[in-house]
Amino acid sequence: MSPCVSFVIPNWNRRDLLLALLGSVRAQTLQPVEVLVVDNGSQDGSVELAREAGARVLELKANRGFSFAVNRGIEAARGDLIAILNNDVELEPDWTEKLAASLEQSGGWFAIGKLLDYANRDRIDGAGDAICRGGAACRLGHARPDSVFFYTPRVTFFPSATAVLMRRGFLERAGNFDESFFAYLEDVDLGLRAALLDMGGIYTPGAVAYHRGSATLGAWSSEMVKCLTRNQILLLAKFYPWALIWRFRIPILAAQALWAAMAARRGRLLAWLRGAASGLGSSLAVRRSAVRWRKDGNRLAEILLRSEGELVRVQSAAGWDDYWRWYFRLAPHPQEPAP
Repeated sequence: MSPCVSFVIPNWNRRDLLLALLGSVRAQTLQPVEVLVVDNGSQDGSVELAREAGARVLELKANRGFSFAVNRGIEAARGDLIAILNNDVELEPDWTEKLAASLEQSGGWFAIGKLLDYANRDRIDGAGDAICRGGAACRLGHARPDSVFFYTPRVTFFPSATAVLMRRGFLERAGNFDESFFAYLEDVDLGLRAALLDMGGIYTPGAVAYHRGSATLGAWSSEMVKCLTRNQILLLAKFYPWALIWRFRIPILAAQALWAAMAARRGRLLAWLRGAASGLGSSLAVRRSAVRWRKDGNRLAEILLRSEGELVRVQSAAGWDDYWRWYFRLAPHPQEPAP
């Protein structure tokens, strides 16, 4: 029996992107049982386009954010497997079939494929995610040439919400996306919960999608910088016990200071300040609501060190970004060589 797959696609005012994505969905060798487009109050004809393409549309009256929209789609979905897709991706025809087979063979809770850059298809957009001890996350291999290094399947705890296939039971146990994150790092938040629950997924490099990257808000837009800054602080508040914040104080200071410097270099210091103020202002409430995730600081430390070690190995093999080169000079990984 073929697996029952529901596609959930959040969308906001990018009819052109949605058109291309829905075309690649129709071309899948394993067809979904349904396609749900959750529209965040678009004014560009996206809703009409989605309906004409045969999708079921959930209309929101205003932009409530990525996490809110995806959660409404998950709640409405009927499939045993749920594919979550950004509207700025396009899928190879066998994407769904390969990820579903990977889940069946591995027994993993979710599966992600290889993301290639839409405009430069010999370059990696992301081969899974990782997070450092300082609370900053990245897409592994981003902007590096595709190579044999990225051809090997591996276990991962981070279900990149750009394009992921999940078992319904994964979300029932780990929980849906945290709506307080609005947009960006909501999948890293879910990944940390998955890791603490020991619910691993599988990276399946043969399942390929093409990603335009920050096509809705824009790369290095003020809103992107604000959201990322805010949500990095919320990750620290939600998951790090006070003792771990003290233990990892140098990596935390290094990661956040370097991120501020990058924002300032691109003329986004004000956006960084707004994000930092918003994150600090929300941190106590987030901390109070997430006590269960801070019960085992030693376990979280192991997860962070493992993830950071993977980040070092990918950077060493594929080439160092300036941010990570400086981060590991300021906060060397205890078990991996510094750049």
